[in-house]
Amino acid sequence: MDVSPQVRLLAQIIWDYHKLNHQPEKSDCIIVLGSHDTRVAERGAQLFLHGYAPLILFSGGLGNLTKGMWTETEAEKFSKVALSMGVPEDRIIIENKSSNTGENIRFSYDLMTVKKIRASKIILVQKPYMERRTYATFMKQWPGENTSIIVTSPQIEFDDYPNGEIKIDEVINIMAGDLQRIKEYPLKGYQIYQEIPDNVWQAYKSLVRLGFNKHLIK
Repeated sequence: MDVSPQVRLLAQIIWDYHKLNHQPEKSDCIIVLGSHDTRVAERGAQLFLHGYAPLILFSGGLGNLTKGMWTETEAEKFSKVALSMGVPEDRIIIENKSSNTGENIRFSYDLMTVKKIRASKIILVQKPYMERRTYATFMKQWPGENTSIIVTSPQIEFDDYPNGEIKIDEVINIMAGDLQRIKEYPLKGYQIYQEIPDNVWQAYKSLVRLGFNKHLIK
């Protein structure tokens, strides 16, 4: 599906807001949050191979976007990507029960606790347009104290992000839904509050009016 220049402009505003632009630093562990985009696994593996952390944890069962698409869990599929890139199997941890971002965070903490892995600094890897929601969720849902985080994603710009498997209209629908969740989820106790600038919210409302509402909270 092609989209109009107006829609691309509105979507770019939301894309830019979602991205935090953190710079990776040496950390104790990399946690890669599962999704339908294996480029997230590649980014996590690259960070490991460049020496940013000694362990990499892949978190994800089957979520809304992968339940009918894959037969293996997101964590297992992502770990195979990492293995194919040269990440040693004994440096990989798999959490394959979670089905949403909050569970990614809590279940990863539980697994690390069982394995007696202490982490004062963690790199979280997600899709570019889910950086901010991942940060807001971690800050609310991570049970541990005194843990600092860096959130990063595949180094891809908005215009280059859609590919043969992920269509541009799907990306825009998900981005709009994630922005709505950034606004609504703090009220439910799922995330910390994040200020949304007026121009970003107006772009969201315009996209919803134009029909990009397929990922909104029901």
